[in-house]
Amino acid sequence: MKSVGVFDILGPIMVGPSSSHTAGAARLGKIARAVAGGDIKKVIFLLHGSFAKTYKGHGTDRALVAGILGMEPSDLRLRNALDIAEKEGIKIIFQEADLGDVHPNTVKVLIEGREGEEYEMVGSSIGGGSINVTEVNGSNVEFTGAYPTLVISHMDVPGVVSQVTALLFELDINIAFMKVIRSQKGKEATMVFELDGEMTEEAVEQIKSFGYIKKVIMINPIKDGE
Repeated sequence: MKSVGVFDILGPIMVGPSSSHTAGAARLGKIARAVAGGDIKKVIFLLHGSFAKTYKGHGTDRALVAGILGMEPSDLRLRNALDIAEKEGIKIIFQEADLGDVHPNTVKVLIEGREGEEYEMVGSSIGGGSINVTEVNGSNVEFTGAYPTLVISHMDVPGVVSQVTALLFELDINIAFMKVIRSQKGKEATMVFELDGEMTEEAVEQIKSFGYIKKVIMINPIKDGE
């Protein structure tokens, strides 16, 4: 029997009307913001399935944009997120899309930074405010955002993973879940670490200095009520 926690019964603290379409969407938007580093000029949301059909009525559009603006699902400003984004000069576009055999509440987020940088994220709102992220910048990943999460793009060469795990050991940070994904031997790969503790900016910068590391993204968990 699946264990049931308090979160499953009570649901997230949020601005309604739907945990899947609002709280989950806000979380997805906030993770997309973390992927882009927060310096955002334009966002295109490709909405799949139920997201595409009901995003206006259920407030998914406002929730996604609230996340892009760095808001929590409980932030009362969520209702005015579209207006706030416009005032901040962020162009927002919503488009219906067929993203294939994925969860019906799935969105692909395409972000353009202020200097023309491009970022991508694909994630799903799977119920009760919970989410699952399946793609970051073209790399297949899988994480929930419930833990502090490191996403590291690197060259697939010996020793890179051990450098990162050795640093985590030095920092006394336990690894809850870990996955390494590569498209081809010796080419680019992606490490995903879900951690039991948050990392400092100095530690993240140290990882960036390691050989063969291309990009490091640190995503801290979203906490209800903050």
